[in-house]
Amino acid sequence: MTILLHKQSCCGCSACVQRCPKHCISFQEDTEGFLYPHVDASKCIDCGLCERVCPMLHQPVAERKPLAVYAAKNKNEGVRLASSSGGVFTALAEEIIREGGVVFGACFSADWEVVHDYTETVDGLARFRGSKYVQSRMGDSYMQAEAFLKAGRKVLFSGTPCQIAGLKKFLCKDYANLLAVDVICHGVPSPGVWREYLKEEIARQRDGKNTVLPRPIHEKDVLVEGISFRDKTLGWKKYSFALVLSTTNGSGEKFSFCSRIPVNENLFLRGFLADLYLRPSCYACPLKCGKSGNDMTLGDFWGLQDVFPELDDDKGMTALLVNSVRGKEMLGKAGVILYPTDYEKVLRSNPALERSVTLPSKRLQFYAHRELTFADRICKCTRLSIRSRIKRRLSQVASRILGEYRKEQVKKIFRKELK
Repeated sequence: MTILLHKQSCCGCSACVQRCPKHCISFQEDTEGFLYPHVDASKCIDCGLCERVCPMLHQPVAERKPLAVYAAKNKNEGVRLASSSGGVFTALAEEIIREGGVVFGACFSADWEVVHDYTETVDGLARFRGSKYVQSRMGDSYMQAEAFLKAGRKVLFSGTPCQIAGLKKFLCKDYANLLAVDVICHGVPSPGVWREYLKEEIARQRDGKNTVLPRPIHEKDVLVEGISFRDKTLGWKKYSFALVLSTTNGSGEKFSFCSRIPVNENLFLRGFLADLYLRPSCYACPLKCGKSGNDMTLGDFWGLQDVFPELDDDKGMTALLVNSVRGKEMLGKAGVILYPTDYEKVLRSNPALERSVTLPSKRLQFYAHRELTFADRICKCTRLSIRSRIKRRLSQVASRILGEYRKEQVKKIFRKELK
């Protein structure tokens, strides 16, 4: 029987829930909006399987360095632009499906929760494309993947490092037909907080505060048509949160509108980047440094302008770490465009590969003030102190002055060269 002494001890992978032979473990949501296992002791037979498959109780010790590191992108520019970074996941997934396989990933459900699901078609991959900054509900995905693997079909399973580690523990053996792909993970935000934010944002649009609307609308009239955490309309580096809603006009005709909010202005992303509502286990993640048992790691190649300035077209580039021979073989068949580089260059702008985020002092404050709206709590918890605002302003001024100084120095050099 799994007994949680601290919530930091559970990553929410659901391996214990899915492996229990008596189905006596269920997930229940806590006050922070995260799922944790609860045991019906009357059904438990003390078989110990739940503890045996827990990646937090049986943590890998050895750190792994990748066999190869690349900046990579999909050959299809349309897929690349529709993806969070360079579209490499889609290229890998398409190859798996061409070989008769199955692809698992995170997608939105009908009510815009984030869940894990699978597809057997190329058309079905669009649901998994793009980042979802919410912890996904795993459902029966480990059990489904195991059934496909035992049937001899190839499976690409993508997720966070803890989800991949949970899958590996759940399976209890290595399958040659499994390709495990994780992401460079900053931490997973609360599904409960996501629901709260989305409800408030829809209400804000409904009340006519979006100037695109022809008139104020009623909540029952509003439908969410699409969500993107990483819309590239303003570019890859200055991405936006995009929310597509629909309603009807006075004549009963359907009317759709899209709200795009830059990353630095969107309240949900601001709280996420301030680490206010990540899962408790994320602040001391034991699965950094390639410990998840993956074959590949995918992420954004931040800092591309310093490493490959000639490739920086602001359309997105994937940081690709190949961690196994199996991963290397699959990459050779996927046909993505590769630019070899060094691990240290990726790590420089992606410290989450090796380090967990620091527990913020205002996390407790965010959850304590439930009487306030989500928007008010975010503003309260992310507002800079007077001292910090002065420092930022001085830094901006100094940077501007220094920039002008450098421009003048360059001009002087050119003048000398031309004489």
